[in-house]
Amino acid sequence: MRLSRFFIDAPLSLGQHELPEAQAHYIGRVLRHAVGDAVQLFDGSGQEYLGELIEVSKKSVRVELREAIPGLSESPLSIHLGQGLSRGERMDWAIQKATELGASEITPIVSERCEVRLKDERADKRLAHWRQVAISACEQCGRSVLPTINPPLELATWLQQIEADLKLVLHPVAAPLQSHDRPGSLAFLIGPEGGLSDAEVDLAKGADFHAARLGPRVLRTETAPVVALSVAQQLWGDLQA
Repeated sequence: MRLSRFFIDAPLSLGQHELPEAQAHYIGRVLRHAVGDAVQLFDGSGQEYLGELIEVSKKSVRVELREAIPGLSESPLSIHLGQGLSRGERMDWAIQKATELGASEITPIVSERCEVRLKDERADKRLAHWRQVAISACEQCGRSVLPTINPPLELATWLQQIEADLKLVLHPVAAPLQSHDRPGSLAFLIGPEGGLSDAEVDLAKGADFHAARLGPRVLRTETAPVVALSVAQQLWGDLQA
């Protein structure tokens, strides 16, 4: 039976801990775990903890952590994904799969053809939601370190800030990924549902981005990061063929 594994948004150490209310409710009321059940917790530091539930009530859950073990190593390839902002489940899918595929940082990008505009409170709620999507993906895939999920940025602003050994903007007419030398860090720019305009691609090239293609077919905005990160991790990271 697979050991239940949960992210705790607080520093962990060996010994007894009362779990935060949200996790306590999920573990005790939703999953109906009981005293004596084994759990594995992580706090995003790269360390994992094995323990046992010692109290489960309507109001609280306590755990005793008895063993610290190394977490799953991160990919040697640091990937910052600039993902064009898209609607609802498409954006959730992109963040979920990018997390599973080892992206270390994800920034939603506001560009000319974006159909989504987020402001103030709504933007804060979406950012919290995307972070939870990444947390759930880490719990599922075994990652011990959470990717950084940044607030949405205008494309021009992101291009000015981004630093990486290799910067790539996906474009159907360009050289393939494998034509580049192995980088230590990589930035990917992927357009929204309507794609990037020619002017935006030129803007990216002016910021030292190279155009790169993934194959002969035009991919949807939520499919492109899955393929791009998979290919990059196989070429330069930790994904084995």
